[in-house]
Parts: sequence; structure tokens; C-alpha cells
Amino acid sequence: MKPLIALVSAGLGATGLLWWVLGLPLGVDTAVYRAGGRAVLHGEPLYEHLRALPEWTPELPFTYPPFAALLFTPFATLPAQLCWSLLAMTAAPALLVTVRAFTDDRRWWLVLGGFALYPVWQGIGLGQVNLVLMALVVTDVLVLRRSRYRGLLIGLAAAIKLVPLIFIGHLLLTGRRTAALRALGAFAGATALGFLVLPEDSVRYWTSAIFNDHFAQTKGWIGNQSWQGFVARTAPEGWKLPLTAGFCVLAVLASALVVRRLHLAGDARGALLTTAGCALLVSPISWTHHWVWLVPLLAFRPSLRLLAPVFALPAAITGDLYLITAVVLLGAQVRAPSRRLTRARSLR
Repeated sequence: MKPLIALVSAGLGATGLLWWVLGLPLGVDTAVYRAGGRAVLHGEPLYEHLRALPEWTPELPFTYPPFAALLFTPFATLPAQLCWSLLAMTAAPALLVTVRAFTDDRRWWLVLGGFALYPVWQGIGLGQVNLVLMALVVTDVLVLRRSRYRGLLIGLAAAIKLVPLIFIGHLLLTGRRTAALRALGAFAGATALGFLVLPEDSVRYWTSAIFNDHFAQTKGWIGNQSWQGFVARTAPEGWKLPLTAGFCVLAVLASALVVRRLHLAGDARGALLTTAGCALLVSPISWTHHWVWLVPLLAFRPSLRLLAPVFALPAAITGDLYLITAVVLLGAQVRAPSRRLTRARSLR
């Protein structure tokens, strides 16, 4: 399996190199990451117009915390297409780590088949970091079960993108209080580093940019498959806030109960998938490329693999299919049979 993963990663890396040589655009989101890194190095405001955006990208803002921009500073020295190559080359290893934590089935297509799903190939095309963040969370919860470093990866992921903060609650619900404190400490430490290096940008982010106009303007777009996106598209103006708040409270409470039940039954994998599904539902923005958690779900529940061709199609988003599926599967977890977690095996 490892040689195959290396071959796929090399192919993706070579693709970015070829696109750079030909002068073709590639990786809109990676271009934003790179522009954020350059803004840091050149002392430019991070949450205003990004001067380093290539001419072929739309006018997109940097929406991640300042700590993420610090991590993206090495991209500033490279063309956008080569930055895309570096991120794309992490896709196959991230899928390998994730899938191997959810199933003992070692057939290669369970890993590389993930590339056929729309959230995965769309995210790779955009140059997104979601597969890496998912792998960090999965490793922390399912692989480092007895490690004294458990929680650090979740804290790091949350400092890069805020949504993984929900997994600190997951650690608490599953009785891992020390790991939860460690995750919170890692998140606080990384955020403090952002304040230390980028004090003005940090104040701007935590007081205003976190509620940026870009998300407010695009929340109702069909590509946002969260509950808030669905309400923004369908509900009358006066009903949007109560429908959003009421559903999100119910979703969090129901998910907490399911996570606790599955944890007590020894089903750590199912519990983690429940928390991930809750995060996708209640987050204000869950773009279709955020739904990479479908990969471990289909690996873990073989009976659901018949749905894979549907989730390979971009057309699936037009009927809020991801949203409906998350609601149905959350309910189905209540009656799901217990699957005790076995010790993580080698990635061979």
C-alpha cells in the first residue's frame, strides 16, 4: 500500500509542477493561503485585500486564525501551483491514516476510492487542508489512545481552523478530561503565539474578521450544506434565527447523548463520526469540500458503500443531500450495533 500511496502523491505533485510550467491556474484556496503567508512576511494587513493573490483568483479573504497564516509563511516563497502540489501530496497519506483507523480491511480501494467522492476531489482541486485536519483529529482520538500527547493534535487543528474545537467536547464526553485540557492548552498556546507575532491581526480576527462579510454573503449558497445554509435558502426572514438556534441546540444535545452511549458501548469510531456529523450540521459554514468525513463513514459502515457513487457527483449538492444524510445517519447511530475499537495496526 505504501508504494501506491507514494505513487499517487508523486503524481499529484507532478501535476502542480506541470501546471506551473504551463502557466495554468490551480488551487484557488491554496493561493489564498499563500497570499496570507506573504502578507505576514511583508507586514501587510491579513484581513484586508490580499495583494499577493494571483490575477486568476477571485477576490477572496483570508478567513483562518492568524496562527494558520504563520504556518502558511513557507508558501510565500513558492508559486501558487507548487504550493498546491505540497498540499495535494498530503491527500493520499491523510486518507490512509484516516481509513486505517476506521476499518481493519486493508484493500487498497478503500483508501484510494475516497478520491472519487466529491468532497475529496473538490477539496484537492481547490487546494484545501480539510483532509489533513481530519487525519489529525482521527489520529488523536483513535490512534493515540494511550499516549501522553493525546489532545495536542486536536488543539493544533482547532488553532488552524476553529471547527475542530468541537472535538475537545468529544474528549470530555468520552471521559478523556486530561486530553481535553491538553487540547485546550495547545489551542490557547497556538492562539497566543498568533497574538505575540501578529497582535493587530489577532485583535482584528477575534473581534470582527471572525464574523466576516464573505461568509454572511455566501451563507445561503447551495454549496453550504450546514443547517444554517439550508435555513438561509428556505426559511422566511423572521424564522431564520429561531429555526437555526433551536435545531442546533437539539443537534448538539442529541449528538452528546449518542456519543456518550456509543462510548459506553465501546464504539469509539461511531462516537467520533457522530461528533464530526454534528460539527458539519451546526457549523455556520459547511462547504461541500468540508464533508470529507464521508470517507471514514463509508469505510466503517460497509452497508452504506452503495451510496458512494451518489456522493461522487457534484449534482448531489443541489438537493441538500449531504445535510439530509447527516440528519438520517445521526439518528441511525442510536440503533447502530456496537463495534469495539481494536488497537490501531501498522499502515502497511
